[in-house]
Amino acid sequence: MIKFPDYLGPMAFGLRMGVVLPGMDVVEVVYEALSRCHRDGLLADGDVVCVTESIVARAQDNYVTLDDIAREIKEKLSLSPHSRVSVIFPIASRNRFSMILKGIARAVPAGEVVVQLSFPCDEVGNQIIPSDRAIHIGKDLITEDDLAGTDFRHPITGVNYIELYRETIFSEGANPVIILSNDPLASLDFAPDGVIAADIHQRFMTREIIAEEFANCITLDQVCNSGSAYSEWGLLGSNMSAAGKLKLAPRDGQKVVDDIKEKVKNLLGLDVEVLIYGDGAYKDPTSGIYELADPRPAFAATSGLDHLREGVKYKYLADLCFHEQGKNASEIEAILEESCRRDLPESSLEKEGTTPRRMEDILASLADLVSGSADAGTPVVLIKGFLR
Repeated sequence: MIKFPDYLGPMAFGLRMGVVLPGMDVVEVVYEALSRCHRDGLLADGDVVCVTESIVARAQDNYVTLDDIAREIKEKLSLSPHSRVSVIFPIASRNRFSMILKGIARAVPAGEVVVQLSFPCDEVGNQIIPSDRAIHIGKDLITEDDLAGTDFRHPITGVNYIELYRETIFSEGANPVIILSNDPLASLDFAPDGVIAADIHQRFMTREIIAEEFANCITLDQVCNSGSAYSEWGLLGSNMSAAGKLKLAPRDGQKVVDDIKEKVKNLLGLDVEVLIYGDGAYKDPTSGIYELADPRPAFAATSGLDHLREGVKYKYLADLCFHEQGKNASEIEAILEESCRRDLPESSLEKEGTTPRRMEDILASLADLVSGSADAGTPVVLIKGFLR
């Protein structure tokens, strides 16, 4: 076992691995990577193994087609080809939503799809229209006529999502209607036959508001949540794939993480924690985009991560001991060490300013930052020294 210097604190690094393809045993693939770490003295008790959702879902061959989506939408909302369906508060994303919208439109090829976008941004911070333009229009419900002659492009991707969604619906034969409103009930004025609450984090509240006025409403996690290819999260957490398919979030994630933990324990004799991570929960201060397009940062985690991360406020204690108590550096360090071992109440000054956060959310966000979503090629991230 490599002996890391005492001056090193928590660390995280990605593990380079080969391509994971449908039909592979993801538990075995991850175990093989961890066994190499163990051979080189890099794996220890208390480490956290973070596996990206993409290789789990791909190994499970967890893909659905546009026809699968269209069929379920028709069945669950009792739609005919000529029906009108409203889609409330989808995010602006080619990867995350354009294919879903195409499947929805395919369900009503001779009907109409009303897409209601929130403004000026969607729920994860993607700009729909500039704030100053929204103020200039000065309406609670903005229609296509209000936007005539304008070309609002996303400041980062350069995509006009209003136009993209309009063309996506039209390509399936349905008539597109795009409106902007922050009132979940606005699209009910268009007399839909069915409604889809398409937001991610506020979906239950959105559906509850709509259900008070209109009963035939579902959320995206109620679509593709059963069958041969499915996810407990339905279409939430899905990503655009090739050949007209959508890759769902992993299914049975809890079994996957538990199986990895058990295999490492049985064959390597080490007690590690395991989670499956998606988007990290953080906001980019430059673009204003809140990265969490998945329903949560960790799709599944072993039981040892089911707690809050708490701690003492080192900066406050150091200042208090120095300025008010006249302690020297070695005395302050001893006090800090002792404070970390004590079971302090939440109201204690030692914890002032340390907001408790779910351990799995922090670790999944860290893993996402380490691995990225482009060309890092490290679908497994090992985090060391984070759990006390």
